[in-house]
Amino acid sequence: MSGTELRNISFHGIGTPNGPEREPDEHRYWVTESAFLRVLDLCAEQPNVRLSFDDGNASDAAIALPALRERGLTADFFPIADRLGTPGNLDHDEVQALADAGMTIGTHGAAHRPWTKVPPADQNAELQDARARIAEAAGRPVDTAACPFGAYDRKVLQALRTAGYRTVFTSDARPAHSGNWLQPRYSVEADDTPETVRTRMLAPRPAGGRAVDRAWLMAKAWR
Repeated sequence: MSGTELRNISFHGIGTPNGPEREPDEHRYWVTESAFLRVLDLCAEQPNVRLSFDDGNASDAAIALPALRERGLTADFFPIADRLGTPGNLDHDEVQALADAGMTIGTHGAAHRPWTKVPPADQNAELQDARARIAEAAGRPVDTAACPFGAYDRKVLQALRTAGYRTVFTSDARPAHSGNWLQPRYSVEADDTPETVRTRMLAPRPAGGRAVDRAWLMAKAWR
């Protein structure tokens, strides 16, 4: 590990989801607007927190962007290419608005499926074509990725390196370090509060816990 210890905090939908779940447990990661704002205020107090938003829900532009700007914060946004412009999701103008506001735009793939289970014939669509479509919407290159469902293995990481991604985010619920190519994140869930986020995601790790984190992440990356 290298660099300053960071806590990557990831959000998904904000508000009340419209319609049924698009995949199992999706609604588990939707938070109310009031809970989001309280957690955001807590994160704004922490100099070592980096924020991100997965899936490209419309709430990224309608709720998250104004709240971030009001607090002088920036974040990484990872939309799903196949959902751009569909009901309840970001459209091209909103992706560009996020980018124009100083937010980093990355890719969450094409169809929101685990990259560990993507057939070789579809890998280019997930890692290259999706990135190109999102970059077109953002009006600038895309060189960061967030693994759908946090799923990755050695083959996926090698493919991402070969594709030239500068940073890859996971959902490993471990502290991260600045400058590292692989960035674990904590995901905020529907029942989280500032208190649970502080305890579960922001509390200092003991020396023994840091050693376990390093070993665990290395083992997972080499599966």
